[in-house]
Amino acid sequence: MPWKHDGKVIIEGRSWTSSEGISHPKNWSSAWSDDDKKSFGLTWEEPTVEKLYNRMFYWDADTARSLTDVNEVDSDDKPILDSDGNQVVTLGLKTIWTQNTKNTANSKLAETDWYVVRKAETDEAIPSKVATYRTAVRTASASIEKSITDAKDLDAFISLWDVPVDKDDKPTGNAPIDNWPEDL
Repeated sequence: MPWKHDGKVIIEGRSWTSSEGISHPKNWSSAWSDDDKKSFGLTWEEPTVEKLYNRMFYWDADTARSLTDVNEVDSDDKPILDSDGNQVVTLGLKTIWTQNTKNTANSKLAETDWYVVRKAETDEAIPSKVATYRTAVRTASASIEKSITDAKDLDAFISLWDVPVDKDDKPTGNAPIDNWPEDL
């Protein structure tokens, strides 16, 4: 924190009144030395430096999200129940990202679903390029889901977002979590 008086932050560039009722000018921060500031009852607190963290993988700078689902319990270790009486479960990263992967695959396949419907209704063939693409999407989805499932710890899980690079740090492909076939 910056300068404080009786626990209250004193904002630079603004006048302020001490707890004794003494008004101080708005130029106090530039006109007074540090010793003057202290003589008027100001104290300096070093600003807290917030640790950086990736909110996708951490609740806060010191608390990683769980890879697996967590059954929530209260301080007495009793299950926390929702309004329907069901156990409250916080989904783990693996569950969340497996579902995200399935949703992405479904979205990619939805664009060509009409070919499948047409084939079922009229027996008209699905173009080989479309069939190949649909197979590649399902294969990619299975591969991504397996990578998610196989991640042994948070570091291994986070590495799924690492884009492969060559010796000159130029990308050579997609990150494992995003290794989808090129759209049609």
